Amino acid sequence: MANVKFFYGKTAPLEMHKVRVVQKLNLPPVEERLEHIKEAGNNTFLLLNKDVYLDMLTDSGVNAMSDKQVASMLEADDSYAGSATYTKLENKIRELFHKEYFLPAHQGRACESILSQVFVKEGQIVPMNYHFTTTKAHIQLNGGIVEEIITKDGLNITSDEPFKGNMDIGLLENLIAKNGADKIAFVRLEAGTNLIGGQPISLKNMKEVRSVCDKHGIMLVMDSSLLADNLYFIKTREAEYKDKSIRELNKEISDLCDIIYFSARKLGHARGGGIITNSKDAYMKMRELITLYEGFLTYGGMSVREIEALAIGLEETMDEDMISQGPLFTQYMVEKLVEAGVPVVTPAGGLGCHVDAMAFLDHVPQNEYPAGALASAMYIASGIRGMERGTVSEERNPDGSDHYANMELLRLALPRRVFTMSQIDYAVDRLKWLYENRKLIGGLEFVEEPKLLRFFFGKLTAKGDWQNKLVAKYKEDFGDSL
Repeated sequence: MANVKFFYGKTAPLEMHKVRVVQKLNLPPVEERLEHIKEAGNNTFLLLNKDVYLDMLTDSGVNAMSDKQVASMLEADDSYAGSATYTKLENKIRELFHKEYFLPAHQGRACESILSQVFVKEGQIVPMNYHFTTTKAHIQLNGGIVEEIITKDGLNITSDEPFKGNMDIGLLENLIAKNGADKIAFVRLEAGTNLIGGQPISLKNMKEVRSVCDKHGIMLVMDSSLLADNLYFIKTREAEYKDKSIRELNKEISDLCDIIYFSARKLGHARGGGIITNSKDAYMKMRELITLYEGFLTYGGMSVREIEALAIGLEETMDEDMISQGPLFTQYMVEKLVEAGVPVVTPAGGLGCHVDAMAFLDHVPQNEYPAGALASAMYIASGIRGMERGTVSEERNPDGSDHYANMELLRLALPRRVFTMSQIDYAVDRLKWLYENRKLIGGLEFVEEPKLLRFFFGKLTAKGDWQNKLVAKYKEDFGDSL
């Protein structure tokens, strides 16, 4: 976003693009929304997209492509091996990340699987600033143990700390001293902590972590799926780097890491992913698994059209005007909700707006999944599909009890260059109405629960008749309005 000031009224994010292709949306009546969420087992993942007005479930694979990305897809060299299209992507990655080796994959979780199989041994520990659901599952499936050592500010819902994703260096040193460096598989940083509000990590903290890794001979791995947001936050929140270009900051971050992996569904606005390294040894260890699980080394589960688009998308990630929209739209939405007294994660992070469901529904106990209940209520009230990011997104403990999440969040993702300001204002309006009527909302309980990654497939039912009461109040207040 350009630094444009408004002369009259409050400043709002100014889009540095124009809309040239549109997709028609549908907003079902509230009675139909109630039936749809019941049929989906109160799991927004199981809603049909035709029944969703604004899809704020995720930013993964749903960001808007640029005109140059779409045009590039027509030039794709559709070859199984030795594709010129793949060479374009490989050269772009070398240019931007200054690393020699690239292994393509169909998305980020494929990278996690391969990294875990190659580098995690039974009983080894992976320290990280915070886990992501699939990352943790892959590490545990390979016998590893996840240790989260985020700074104390990271788990505070409301804060003025600009980098709540930072790793606690003292805890990292203590963990290594207690267990020994050989017990550490690798240290993992997530540049933009997904599950706790898209909170960034500072470049200063990355350098401190690198120093600890060098001291003990431990490999540093970074999940860069949300790197675009994190680059923007470093430039705008970390005074030391305000005069550096995004391209320069990206190189500094890359130079700190032994391995970088990413989901192109987020970074680069395409569908794919990959692993980047300067280590030939690491490359050779992972290479065979790419071919075994993903495809040949020049496509790795991606279509060549997506590869063409990804090469352009990574270059566009170096454009501050492009990468600023997500954070600025999120900041706008968060500020509007804070003004209305709606509890949200502050400061605004990347990825989207995160509503504090435990404070919003302080009458719903955590074993009745308040974040899931709020996601259900939000769909009923608005037709907006958000995502539960709380206890439903965790796995059960070995004894069968719930592993309670540190935070119960309703995530309203804001895919880049997708929504308009009026749609953001609509989401704010419906959240404000829900907050005023929050005592009507009750809890949920599982009726169908997979053992692994239950938030994708599990089904829940409402405890009591709260959903019908919410619909009745909606009709009372909104009349015949959808």
